[in-house]
Amino acid sequence: VQLVESGGGLVQPGGSLRLSCAASGLQFRWYVTRWFRQAPGMEREFVAFINRAAAEDYADSVKGRFTISRNNANNTLTLQMNNLFPDATGVYFCNVGNHWGQGTPVTVSS
Repeated sequence: VQLVESGGGLVQPGGSLRLSCAASGLQFRWYVTRWFRQAPGMEREFVAFINRAAAEDYADSVKGRFTISRNNANNTLTLQMNNLFPDATGVYFCNVGNHWGQGTPVTVSS
């Protein structure tokens, strides 16, 4: 199983980023999928969730600004992040079932 995140980078407050996670080696369509993030010196925390039925859930801190989506045809999980605040800084991890990617770093700073 391989999960590869991409799309992280440096963005100014109020800006947007779109993260992607490419999955291989598993039947992606059958899994619950999530995004987590880990800020420097902090525990990894839940960001967003989307299940097989496309039901979504979000951490309160990102509701209305972040959108999670999945494409079962090409085994991809996406996180659209808008109106980013500096507290969004951290490494973002894709989670599929009990599998994790290596993460993609996001820095929100002016």
